[in-house]
Amino acid sequence: MDFPFLLDTFLKLLAGIPLTLQLAAGSVAGGAVLALLLVALRQTSRPGAWIADFYIFVFRGTPLLVQLFMIYYGLGQFATVRESVFWPFLREPYFCALLALMLCDAAYAAEILRGGLKAVPQGAIEAARVAGMGRLTMARRIVLPLAIRQALPAYGNEIISMTRSTALCSTITLMEVTGVARAIIADTFRPFEVFLCAAVIYLGLTFIISRLIWAFERWLTPYRVKEAA
Repeated sequence: MDFPFLLDTFLKLLAGIPLTLQLAAGSVAGGAVLALLLVALRQTSRPGAWIADFYIFVFRGTPLLVQLFMIYYGLGQFATVRESVFWPFLREPYFCALLALMLCDAAYAAEILRGGLKAVPQGAIEAARVAGMGRLTMARRIVLPLAIRQALPAYGNEIISMTRSTALCSTITLMEVTGVARAIIADTFRPFEVFLCAAVIYLGLTFIISRLIWAFERWLTPYRVKEAA
């Protein structure tokens, strides 16, 4: 094993971490907003629920790589898109990758949030109604906080999954960690060592994110920490 080469490769791959984190954070933030809209759409009417269910079915049932290619390579073939105000963004690989990740994350996050909402105790909702809370106040102060606490472990896994999924963005020329790794391989023809370093970096990011989520979960549920003690 060539340790000097491994060290040099590892340091070069660190340059791709900021872009990886930008894509992961942007997709999770945007996906969370879209997921809330999907959950709200489900509650409005039966047609709204059908639209939300169809969206979730499509984006959960197709590979993220295919979605990424359709947005980056496919949308540009339509004159309407090229002439729209969105074209300056859709012709850039960064925004196409961010959009694909965000749309995919929203489908999974909506299902996770739906499970969290189902786990909210009915007694808490009835108590809020007895206290005279309106629907919006009850959702803001009772339902959503409890649903987020219930959904946080599963949503944490989704955040980690999206962080790993940013590796697919290297297929459309983005130089995140995997993109930098592919460039190094093209110069050195040593894929094993390069991808080994990349795997270590992704493993480190996964560990840090999982610890942060664990700490946030403990902060949201301090009573569970006291019970465990």
